[in-house]
Amino acid sequence: MSAAITFRDLTLGYDRHPAVHHLSGRVDSGALLAVCGPNGAGKSTLLKGIAGTLKPLDGAVKLEGCRPRDIAYLPQAAEIDRSFPINVFDLVALGAWRSAGLFGGLGRKARERTFEAIAAVGLTGFEDRAIGTLSGGQMQRALFARVLLQDAPIILLDEPFNAIDQRTVADLVDLIGRWHGEERTVLAVLHDLELVRKHFPQTLLMARESIAWGDTTQVLSAENLLSARRMAEAFDRQAHECERAA
Repeated sequence: MSAAITFRDLTLGYDRHPAVHHLSGRVDSGALLAVCGPNGAGKSTLLKGIAGTLKPLDGAVKLEGCRPRDIAYLPQAAEIDRSFPINVFDLVALGAWRSAGLFGGLGRKARERTFEAIAAVGLTGFEDRAIGTLSGGQMQRALFARVLLQDAPIILLDEPFNAIDQRTVADLVDLIGRWHGEERTVLAVLHDLELVRKHFPQTLLMARESIAWGDTTQVLSAENLLSARRMAEAFDRQAHECERAA
């Protein structure tokens, strides 16, 4: 199977302080991969590096057959300004920018696709609602509809199920399964290990570097989870324990 994303000794960070250390490996095309690890493990940083919003300090991310603009990226809810004066329809329609252009108007076909995406996440009737009036679950459904409209080969989801109800989680997990069935490459940062075990066949366990990567059942072993926690704690106390020799 061909690779969709390849990491080559990748180091990512902020202000020259690494948050992801020397990551190497490949994500196969069509993979459904959970990215797990303790708080501060570099999971969100890794997604930013793949999306191209954060440049590597060292090494490289290589995308096979697409560019960063072809990636659908759903950031954490905390990074989204809910006070911005935009309604659900316009928020979802932003997913059509690849075909319409940043300053292009929506044609009839794009408008129809926007309504279809809204319906697919169960928000029909909410098109004119301001996003600031939505519940957390409704907002997340709208963001998934925007990703759906992007029709991207690579989808990045950063903690997509935080603080939302279980029915919404179930509906959005079903949508992720649909993307996987369409052979899109999906990476999701997740904390619910039982959900990962149930729905994600592959997992990358991180603690600023790769602890384990592969079949979820093997990766999420008690031994590996303990190693990840110890690595994260060691980094907090003694940063050199997570560094590699030059």
